[in-house]
Amino acid sequence: MDFRSNALSPLARFLARLVALIALATLAAQFLSSMESMPDKTATAVAWSMLRYFTILTSLLSLLSFAAMGATGRALHRLWLGGLVLWEAMTGAIYHLLLSRALAGLAFWADLGLHTVLPVLVLGWWLGFARKDRMTSWALVAWIVWPGLYIVYALARGQMDGEYPYFFLDPARVRWDGVAVWAGLICLGFLGGGAVILMLARLLRR
Repeated sequence: MDFRSNALSPLARFLARLVALIALATLAAQFLSSMESMPDKTATAVAWSMLRYFTILTSLLSLLSFAAMGATGRALHRLWLGGLVLWEAMTGAIYHLLLSRALAGLAFWADLGLHTVLPVLVLGWWLGFARKDRMTSWALVAWIVWPGLYIVYALARGQMDGEYPYFFLDPARVRWDGVAVWAGLICLGFLGGGAVILMLARLLRR
């Protein structure tokens, strides 16, 4: 990458396209797997159901971001890319710590792609090619906005249709005080993860 112009090297651009392609493939696999598990629902209903999950929404952000970089040959802003790394990394960490389950067939491959492969690829691309200079502690404030907005969105959808994406956001299972505690812990986790990203950026910046 040319760090003065944000122009991507041919290798960085190629790998950005590859990450976008893998993100698209894993999302498509998850959609097909969801269609199999919900045969009574239309494709539109399945897609709407998928969009209640942080994993799906964050993977869509990764898909769009890397597709844009692959198409234009220019890196997105360092603050956005740092946030994307954090959101993907926390997606994988929270899933493997709290939500993982035994799966088989297409569901297994979709799960592997969304919760392990894509977070690792996004982190790897960031480590190798993203700008890491001029990242201050204020980035932590910016990076916590997306998970915060998601929690509000997930709770609002749950209030409307009675379905919550995760047990720790379901007041019927953990009560509202439990939801508040879990939301606070998750936000602290994102802040801690963001601090690690900032530390890496300061160690690796050029």
